[in-house]
Amino acid sequence: MAIYPTTIPTVPELTPYAQKVTVSDNYINFHGSSSSAQWAQQYMPELYEAEVERYGNRSVSSFLRLVGAELPMASDQVIWSEQGRLHLAYEDASVANDGVITTVGAHSVRVGQTIVLSDNQAAPTIIKCYVSAVAADNTTLTVVPYAGGATVGAVAGFDTATDSGSNKCSFFVYGSEFKKGVSGMVGAVEPKVDTFKNKPIILKDKFEVSGSDTAQIGWIEVSGEAGQGGYLWYMKAEGDTRVRFEDYLEMAMVEGELAKATGGVDSLLGTAAEDDTAGTEGLFAAISSRGIVADRVFETTATAAEEDPFTAGSVINDFGVIIKELDKQGSIEENMMFLNRDSSIQLDNALGNISSGAQGGTAYGVFQNSEQMALNLGFTGFRRGSYDFYKTDWKYLNNKSTRGLFDDIDGVLVPAGTSSVYDQMMGKNVRRPFLHVRYRASQTDDRRMKSWLTGSVGGAATSDLDAMEIHYLSERCLVTQAANNFVLFKKYN
Repeated sequence: MAIYPTTIPTVPELTPYAQKVTVSDNYINFHGSSSSAQWAQQYMPELYEAEVERYGNRSVSSFLRLVGAELPMASDQVIWSEQGRLHLAYEDASVANDGVITTVGAHSVRVGQTIVLSDNQAAPTIIKCYVSAVAADNTTLTVVPYAGGATVGAVAGFDTATDSGSNKCSFFVYGSEFKKGVSGMVGAVEPKVDTFKNKPIILKDKFEVSGSDTAQIGWIEVSGEAGQGGYLWYMKAEGDTRVRFEDYLEMAMVEGELAKATGGVDSLLGTAAEDDTAGTEGLFAAISSRGIVADRVFETTATAAEEDPFTAGSVINDFGVIIKELDKQGSIEENMMFLNRDSSIQLDNALGNISSGAQGGTAYGVFQNSEQMALNLGFTGFRRGSYDFYKTDWKYLNNKSTRGLFDDIDGVLVPAGTSSVYDQMMGKNVRRPFLHVRYRASQTDDRRMKSWLTGSVGGAATSDLDAMEIHYLSERCLVTQAANNFVLFKKYN
């Protein structure tokens, strides 16, 4: 019901009455389209002024802030070197009955050294041998066994015949032996250094609002991840654009790929005839190519595609397998795991099932064996073997508008340590996290995160454009040092 004063002009379809009388022509039908339209024009509807944060904090950046650092660089490429292994070991070599071993590529073994040799059978025979000769091109060496016969073919149980289509063997050097009064070792071993590189990419974005819209009084009270609030809707949009761009800065470092010349991004953004001139190597790409990839670690049911050595539903046992891989890489003992929600819960369940309380005598992790940690079943860390694993959720893997859309990656394991590298800008060796970001910067231009105004609105006076444009730019790349110490947990192989 509505009562109109006589001073208001007559509205079509409605006749105002000076007194409160219920007649058919001053009744507004809320379900009728025309009457509802008139109602909307006459009266302000009940309006909730505060914007509802239906998705909470929508930003997904934080990962690199926790595990890395941001450092300036002056060049358009970053190159770093990583130590090779200290000891000499070779796989996929072939061995003949006469003891001639052929390696894949050149080797560094010298005459007089002693090796441990395996025939790589299902039940391998392992023997100790003396290196009696080395080919000039360092592709073959001849060995003589210490026991069991004059040649390796004469050693009982040692198989030089084909095994599953190959006669491959493995060996490593464990020492040397020389006669009295002879010359010393011939030749020397050059330390093996692996060199890696990455290139920064330029990221850009822009926010634009017309001059007329900047004069508009805000409609609703807003708040955003950048801390802005109030009634100016265009400031809300600018804040969202900035936060989105800051998220892109991290997401590009995680998801980045180097482009290959065949097929085209290099031809669009780089040099068409060369690989790796466009794009950048992100975290997932670095671990996939140089690190450890483990699939189905957090699966709860076995599938036809289940692969050894991982067993569905045996998360703790699977971590035993991962530890063995970390041992092979000489990894550090403290590691951070950034997991999606399902994997985090599965790990909590696995730890909860084995933590039976003080009565059972089971430890509760690396935090003072606190039973309270097990009671809330929200484990933040545990110890397995000699390794400490700390666990946290990674929002990027859960968010439905980022990697959570695919649900194909369960998480990553990042070593919690630093390495010593030579910094060209500082001119000395410095300690750097294994994972860190390099951005372009000089004394006159810092491209870590630039923003500037153009147009003729909002304080800018750079053109006759009746709008305010806010530009964002960054140039950066991710350095993943010692990627062999990282683990990428994938849901599928």
